[in-house]
Amino acid sequence: MLTHNLSSRFKTFGQYECHGSSDFYEFLSYKIAGDEELLVLASQARDGQPVPNLFLGAIHYLLLSGKEHELKGFYPSLVENPRNPQESFKSFKDFCRLNSQEIEEIVKEKLVQTNEVRRCAYLYPVFAWIFQQTKKPLALIEIGTSAGLQLLWDKYSYSYGTGETYGNPNANVHLTSEIKGGHTPIFPPEMPPVASRTGVDLHINDLHNGEDFLWLKSLIWPEHQERRTLFETAAQCVKENSISLIEGDGVELLPSLIEGIADEHSICVFHTHVANQMPAKVKENLLAKIKARGQCRDIFHLYNNIQDRNLHLDYYLDSKEYKKLVGQTEGHGKWFTWELN
Repeated sequence: MLTHNLSSRFKTFGQYECHGSSDFYEFLSYKIAGDEELLVLASQARDGQPVPNLFLGAIHYLLLSGKEHELKGFYPSLVENPRNPQESFKSFKDFCRLNSQEIEEIVKEKLVQTNEVRRCAYLYPVFAWIFQQTKKPLALIEIGTSAGLQLLWDKYSYSYGTGETYGNPNANVHLTSEIKGGHTPIFPPEMPPVASRTGVDLHINDLHNGEDFLWLKSLIWPEHQERRTLFETAAQCVKENSISLIEGDGVELLPSLIEGIADEHSICVFHTHVANQMPAKVKENLLAKIKARGQCRDIFHLYNNIQDRNLHLDYYLDSKEYKKLVGQTEGHGKWFTWELN
């Protein structure tokens, strides 16, 4: 991976993803972008990985694991009164030099699998919409499932700034989001029924495994305390509910997974912020497989990051193809727009 290309990726990450969300990571991203030594260290990542997230997550992981260093004092996730981010780079670089071998191993081995449970705030109304079209229980297949938090969207409750609460009234996980743009979904009085939940990933994160749990926690940005709390609560929900998690290539396994679904269930294939890690040919293959199945089975495909960052719903009913824009979404689910009708 050429470091000048990687430099641009860190700058873009700081400007478009971190700005307004993480002052600490925004500052570090610009600094890393201008530092050849750190770019070489970060460049050990596998092809297709979002390197800035991976690299910063590796450092966060080591600190959360108990590494002692003055850098710890800049992390809101580790200390109560963090130091000024603008003063952090010297400590950051020193930490990277001292722990370069471990950082390199993590960057080579780990995958960015941010399991952002708040994204369920926009998945829930889409699945409700799908159920309204078919009146059939939903058979969920999530590609890039990580630990499976999003497969349990019907176990959570939701509010959207209107004073109303929707979803599961007995939920321990409550998600908040804002609906922008003037259009709002119709929320059903009851949760749509879910017939099955299957998640596929190249590497399944087992929340009973301390290392996997800590890695997912490390991918949550240091300032985002609410996200950490939601993750921990949703992780407990996963431990208490039955889901099927399969390690493998979700695109290649998709036809066989679909074959096992009964006709009286609606097939719902979905993935969020995963396709950006897929090569163009894999994206084309995925869309082709969905289309092929749509000639003989009704099927719904909910996704982003294939054509653009927007959330899309493609589906086939009675062999007829439909393509709909759901709306725009904030990366961590803080807000979305609604265009589906």
